[in-house]
Amino acid sequence: MNETCPVLTPSQREIVDVIKNADDALATAVSLALDEAVKKAAEKMRAIGQEESAPAMQYFESVIHQRMYCLMCGADPDGNPDIAYHVIRNSQNIARHYWAADIEPYPPK
Repeated sequence: MNETCPVLTPSQREIVDVIKNADDALATAVSLALDEAVKKAAEKMRAIGQEESAPAMQYFESVIHQRMYCLMCGADPDGNPDIAYHVIRNSQNIARHYWAADIEPYPPK
């Protein structure tokens, strides 16, 4: 079995570079947006005398994670919750069937 990496053509290398640059820009933009969300929330909470209630970075990270999960699975994060329900139920069934996960999938609606 040949385990060496193929040498990319100049055209393939350009494609890889474009995608990598876009990935890096996206990661930077998400990090900056998260920082800005935390900062703005803290400022607004301070303005109403609730600075101790300002959400932590992890809250905003989970919001991003949940929205991206919905988008990746074809569910509209602002729309029909039934789609998300069926996506999750399907994932539970797959885990149970293929990997013998000790879970009981949501009952069918």
